Amino acid sequence: MICIIDYGIGNLSSIKNMFKHIGIRNVIISSDKDEILKSKKIVLPGVGAFDNGMHHLQKYCLIEVLHYKALTEKVPFLGICLGMQLMTKGSEEGELPGLGWFDAHTVKFDKMDRLKVPHMGWNHIKSYEKQNYFLKKEKKYRFYFVHSYFVECADRNNVMFTTNYGGIEFHSAIKKDNIIGMQFHPEKSLHFGMDILEKFAEL
Repeated sequence: MICIIDYGIGNLSSIKNMFKHIGIRNVIISSDKDEILKSKKIVLPGVGAFDNGMHHLQKYCLIEVLHYKALTEKVPFLGICLGMQLMTKGSEEGELPGLGWFDAHTVKFDKMDRLKVPHMGWNHIKSYEKQNYFLKKEKKYRFYFVHSYFVECADRNNVMFTTNYGGIEFHSAIKKDNIIGMQFHPEKSLHFGMDILEKFAEL
């Protein structure tokens, strides 16, 4: 069973519908700790501000159970957009500490000439892995982004994809053991996103 974490923010139904579209039926949306504990895979979505995201995780009393699933049980765990940023140590956007699963921080795009913030729309990715499990060789992948902040990993071994925006090569997907973060929205990225979610379901 795949559990999409409901903590009051995020595109929950659209992610579930995308799983359904690719034939993955055993997917729930829940904030119930017992259901989360029974789940074999976890998706942490999210949109909006960093501190608001952490505040909602605290409000729903979910931090402890998410730590357990990610770090002790080591189930496949996917963070999307803000969900990825919450896996870092913290953000320039706020003051609260993040989950701290990556040696990484969330930083804001510089307002350079001709660089619009937020970064919004379709953009390509570059894989750091020669044989990337999530990508099919015959496709040139692009995904849908909406974000003003991005993740900087201290350990380059944790970087899975990068994306160029306005001359900034930022880390658009990260991976550490069973934990994966993606800045883009696979649920809004048509067949490119379907490939990603299908592969995640197979983990």
